[in-house]
Amino acid sequence: MLRAAGATDEGAVVDVQATPVGTGQVGDSVRFALTWDDADAGPATVVGKFPTEDETSRATATAVRTYEVETRFYQQLRSRVDIAAPIPYYAQIDMATHDFAIVMNDLAPAEQGDQIAGCTPDEAAIAVEEAAKLHAPLWGDSTLAGLDWMNRNSPEGLRGLVDMVWPGFLERYDGRLDAEVVDAGSVLVERLEAYLSWRPEQLTAVHGDFRLDNMLFDPSPGGVPMTTVDWQTVSHGPGVQDVAYFLGTGLEPDLRAEVERDLVKEYLSTLRAGGVKDQSFEACWDQYRRSAFAGFIMAMISSMIVGQTDRGDEMFMAMANRSGRMALDLDTLSML
Repeated sequence: MLRAAGATDEGAVVDVQATPVGTGQVGDSVRFALTWDDADAGPATVVGKFPTEDETSRATATAVRTYEVETRFYQQLRSRVDIAAPIPYYAQIDMATHDFAIVMNDLAPAEQGDQIAGCTPDEAAIAVEEAAKLHAPLWGDSTLAGLDWMNRNSPEGLRGLVDMVWPGFLERYDGRLDAEVVDAGSVLVERLEAYLSWRPEQLTAVHGDFRLDNMLFDPSPGGVPMTTVDWQTVSHGPGVQDVAYFLGTGLEPDLRAEVERDLVKEYLSTLRAGGVKDQSFEACWDQYRRSAFAGFIMAMISSMIVGQTDRGDEMFMAMANRSGRMALDLDTLSML
């Protein structure tokens, strides 16, 4: 595999040690320490990603095509975008069983962001710049509309999913959701068609789960400042949705309100540097406001369809409450 990927010439792996890594809930990641017959023959470690052992999460991932989407991203789009993402040595899926394997370069000593703790404005600035490096190369690319795996989500399907999980979400997290956020969420559910049907003229490749737990930060000299992982929710949609999702879930509300306009301007500046010329700040800000519920919707749905854990509950509550507060602050409901 490594020879086929150009990661080694004639070296041979003589021993492998495997250690689980990460906190993913729908996929299991493993670091493989490789012993070579010649120490310099190839990478000392690689990381592999596989279906989760949790039966509930695996069934969900199969139903919503999670494993297919991530594999196709590495096969078809990774080479077309400028965002820092893992380098795949191997990416294959068996569509009959949905078994998949992705093996990629190890990003250590980069450290995973913490969705619960949140991030600093400096880290957020790196993230919005990286988002633009994902979006700009494929901005308005008509070929994306022909990729079935990127256009799998219909408003009708999401409507049905929200109707299914909303009552249980309120019951499970009663007392942990801010009262104002619950009220706003109830109005959102009533007006969901208006939220889901909005589409700007120019679409691009959207990560869809662009948040701290899916980012690795490396502040060391010469390191890649931030690498985005977990490409399981890529879709064809409004680019600024990733920005709203990230800022709404990753920054505490008061801090987010202080810095978000400047960060949206930074995002737009990087888009323009990447060749996007048809986007004004006013249009970008309007789209950002419209997308404010993105993190709330993800927290609502994901919390109810993956295996439940204590950390997962804490993480989903941080996402839902922060994102709900963002929508309130930006008066997103008035746009629906």
